[in-house]
Amino acid sequence: MHKNPTKKTEPSTDFPLYLYHHGKNDRIYELFGAHKANSDGKDGYVFRVWAPHARSVSVVGDFNGWNADEHVMNRMIDGESFELFIPGLAVYDTYKYCITAQDGKRCLKADPVAFHAETAPDTASKIYDLEGYAWKDGGYFKNLEGKNVYESPVNIYEVNLLSWKRHQDGNVYSYRDLAEELVPYVKEMGYTHVEFMPITEFPYEGSWGYQVTGYFAATSRMGTPHDFMHLVDRFHQAGIGVILDWVPAHFPKDAHGLYEFDGQPLYESNQWDRMEHKAWGTRRFDYGRNEVLSFLISSACLFFDKFHVDGIRVDAVASMLYLDYDKRHGEWVPNIYGENKNLEAIAFIRKLNEAVFLRFPYALMIAEESTAWGLVTKPASVGGLGFNFKWNMGWMNDMLSYLSLNPYFRMNNHNKLTFSMMYAFSENYVLPISHDEVVHGKCSLIGKMPGEYAEKFAGVRAFLGYMTAHPGKKLNFMGYEFGQFKEWDYHEGLEFFLRDQYELHGKLSVMVRDLNEYYKTTPAFYEVEDSWDGFEWLAPDDADRNVVSFIRRDRAGNEVIALVCFSGADATDYLLGVNKRGKYKVVFNTDDKKYGGEGKITKKVFTAVKRQSHGKDYSLPISVPKHTCLYLVRETETPDSKKPERGKRGVKA
Repeated sequence: MHKNPTKKTEPSTDFPLYLYHHGKNDRIYELFGAHKANSDGKDGYVFRVWAPHARSVSVVGDFNGWNADEHVMNRMIDGESFELFIPGLAVYDTYKYCITAQDGKRCLKADPVAFHAETAPDTASKIYDLEGYAWKDGGYFKNLEGKNVYESPVNIYEVNLLSWKRHQDGNVYSYRDLAEELVPYVKEMGYTHVEFMPITEFPYEGSWGYQVTGYFAATSRMGTPHDFMHLVDRFHQAGIGVILDWVPAHFPKDAHGLYEFDGQPLYESNQWDRMEHKAWGTRRFDYGRNEVLSFLISSACLFFDKFHVDGIRVDAVASMLYLDYDKRHGEWVPNIYGENKNLEAIAFIRKLNEAVFLRFPYALMIAEESTAWGLVTKPASVGGLGFNFKWNMGWMNDMLSYLSLNPYFRMNNHNKLTFSMMYAFSENYVLPISHDEVVHGKCSLIGKMPGEYAEKFAGVRAFLGYMTAHPGKKLNFMGYEFGQFKEWDYHEGLEFFLRDQYELHGKLSVMVRDLNEYYKTTPAFYEVEDSWDGFEWLAPDDADRNVVSFIRRDRAGNEVIALVCFSGADATDYLLGVNKRGKYKVVFNTDDKKYGGEGKITKKVFTAVKRQSHGKDYSLPISVPKHTCLYLVRETETPDSKKPERGKRGVKA
């Protein structure tokens, strides 16, 4: 039996433990888990785990026949953690911790800080060394230096890696398969970022990764941690940022996971009203416990540090912020001020963002926050939560509700198109059409559109044009870009054959590609998104015709006019009010035949006339096809092209 620690060559753990217990260690992945070590000239691994309520802990695995009495761990200086050096072990050896609780019962637990795990349904941890991958993304990070993300294009392609594509036999693509196919696809389609639904290790595929048991491990379903690094690296070499969906709000009650880890609540709160998310059947983290703060913040930092990701989208923030989230009267206890705010969770979120930005100033920290909580993207110093972006769930709900209506009834819901501008500059927003909106009977994006087959495509094209021009960064879920009618199914890959075999699906894909490229190269659509300096309404109130129009403007004053008709009938003889006289060129038209439209607009240039419309002295006579978005740009006049205005010809200087 290995009950006595031998002399080790590694650094002291005293200070890292001290920081851990004070909620200030954002690198616990260097302390806990299994790490290569040498003792008395023997190579092996040292194991460390926090289990303060345990009577004893041992390391078990294939190497000792899962014998709980052979490798008993020793208490560390804090009296709450355990460690043991075991010689002769190697990468990929499986192990668990056998926890003997105070009541004498034993349970087998996966390592909370393991870097690798067996593939589900097996649940053991695996020894793995994260070091040793040869990164090739130095140039990518060099380009990020000094970059202002708020004034940069951010157009996110949300992906479920397990179901983007599948092999013919139904097997999932590996991380390396995805590097060969997903990376060039995202590059070709013109996106700036990808966002992966959770890749942290999880046992139940039906949770889509949102019930995590391994907060420091990329799921082994698609390969090793180095394989995942290769995927991120390839995205960076293609100039594309990588965002991870991350779940600090709750964890499942699987026996091998964090659930009552040492025989009683440890990572979860032990308060009756804060212990569980009953609707989800999961446990809630104890945000008032310093060790839990160190654990979660270290999990986030690990993926920036070791996996080079660009950002994290924090899932279900509202469920953390409110004590009464999904609870009825009598099922929750107010805070010390008699409020429904979870003060400990608020402090954790602020601490998380501060820790990440301190080490990784380029990070994208994005909140999926579904309420009207204020100052989500403002710093803690002014009472904010400290994120730099927030999903605009209000815009998403309003838009999808509006789009699902028969155009005949849209005039009575016109405010759903325009209300978002009442608060568009209160936060730094991402406009999300995510996976949550295309499952459980909600229909795919194209399936939400009313009308016949071709009208549905026209509706999607017009909406995407509107979304691209609307203030806020962009996010769309995979499959929308070629009009998949079927709802997303995590068991299957996308129906890419539609794009290749059916004309309108293929042409929609072309439009999305061109639209993405136009967005990336048009600063007016992304440079000024924090004030009215970058936005001006032209026609916000034309409800009868289901038309909206507005100007987007960049720092240099360059303008693009967006004109969108959401009606089921053409807006003929339309007068679009504009600020200046001159010629206006159509630079993007979703009704173009190459995109599957009818091609009703044959003119490329329209001349403003001296006629008032929408409160402007000049206007463009233009007929706008139904379900169409147009972008127009005023052509710059050269000195030779200028002509004297009528009545001034021959006037002497």
